[in-house]
Amino acid sequence: MTLIKSISGIRGTIGGKVDESLTPIDAVKFAAAFGTWVKQKSGKPKIIIGRDARPSGEMISNLVTSTLIGLGIDVVDLGLSTTPTVEVAVPAEDAGGGIILTASHNPVQWNALKLLNEKGEFISGDDGKEVLEIAASDAYTFAEVKSLGKVTKDDTYIEKHIQSILDLPLVDVDAIKAAKFKVVIDCVNSTGGISLPPLLKALGVEEVHELFCEPNGQFPHNPEPLPEHLGQISSVLEGRKYDLGIVVDPDVDRLALISEDGSPFGEEYTLVAVSDYVLSKTKGNTVSNLSSTRALRDVTEKHGATYTAAAVGEVNVVTKMKETNAVIGGEGNGGIIYPELHYGRDALVGVALFLTHLANYGKPMSMLRSSYPNYFISKNKIDLSPEIDVDNVLLSIKQKYEKQPINTIDGVKIEFDKEWVHLRKSNTEPIIRIYAESESQATAEHLANKIISDIKEIVSN
Repeated sequence: MTLIKSISGIRGTIGGKVDESLTPIDAVKFAAAFGTWVKQKSGKPKIIIGRDARPSGEMISNLVTSTLIGLGIDVVDLGLSTTPTVEVAVPAEDAGGGIILTASHNPVQWNALKLLNEKGEFISGDDGKEVLEIAASDAYTFAEVKSLGKVTKDDTYIEKHIQSILDLPLVDVDAIKAAKFKVVIDCVNSTGGISLPPLLKALGVEEVHELFCEPNGQFPHNPEPLPEHLGQISSVLEGRKYDLGIVVDPDVDRLALISEDGSPFGEEYTLVAVSDYVLSKTKGNTVSNLSSTRALRDVTEKHGATYTAAAVGEVNVVTKMKETNAVIGGEGNGGIIYPELHYGRDALVGVALFLTHLANYGKPMSMLRSSYPNYFISKNKIDLSPEIDVDNVLLSIKQKYEKQPINTIDGVKIEFDKEWVHLRKSNTEPIIRIYAESESQATAEHLANKIISDIKEIVSN
């Protein structure tokens, strides 16, 4: 059993003992802490909640809702929804915050409370610390009977979210209709199944072949949208009857694409392609995190704009986007952040922008993919013994490569011309995660192994 409390929320496996997994008591305690923080921070006793389709969702939703009512907070319950839909709903409802009940790409035994501020954005690190302190000290006071909150159920927000996407100037419904796209989708039996099909219909997609679109929470495969988990949709596309495949994770904030021949477009390249389109129509900059592909920088500079790297984490990317006036940004895991709509990863807006781009391109999707710089990322980790000073190891690596361009906003990232390696320490274990990118998988792995060898030498000395 696992329970992880962090500045962004609480997540864990269902069942087990209190404070060791995500039990009803843990859910109530954390909801009470967040509700108390919302009242103190915003002065708006109103919170939006929504959930993905995993089997524990209704139970956790009932616990969270009752707790917030007990604090005197009004709840707008969107029911089955998506993470970006809840993010859109919070400011639209003038609420003090939002809670999304989803463990994102984690397996079915997990669930989580993901926390939003009054802007519909994930709370900051400092805000998260305040919530954790309230929970640790039980610093909440419940309302008297005459001051209890009320619940309103609203299942219209997915429709409203879709309409807001259709209203975007860069979403060209006419071009998409004219392209007569035939697509295959995999919604992993979660809320993509109630949001992606109506979006595609509204965009004028000619034919949609649905895989796993019943929102029953029974994930048919590992729900993280990585190529190794997407064999069925790839095999359908190999028949060459469709133009592309679209895959979303359980809460619909990550987007993976598959070309017409069944080959993965590459999760890293979702953001690259969408950014290419946005930058062709809009002047502005881009942001992604330090562990994302260099291809975004190449595409950004092609359009005469500036690319900036942020520390890993959606909150950090959003902060950097605001600082640099970025018109598009996100993460290499298929997370598109398009501030024209809202500051949050949104697979639905990513689909609309990508289909517009592909329609305008007018050639097969595999050809679009081959038009971008080709990079490969190798992901590794090295386990160290508990007595090793990980910070000192990272410092030694930094000193060893001090003649190279180095970024230390999140671990140590070293650039070697068009190659890079990024080292990040784990906050919970004596582990260093090592990401390396190069123009071939073999050279990326060679670079990672070189750094791993350096670390072993530092530790041995």
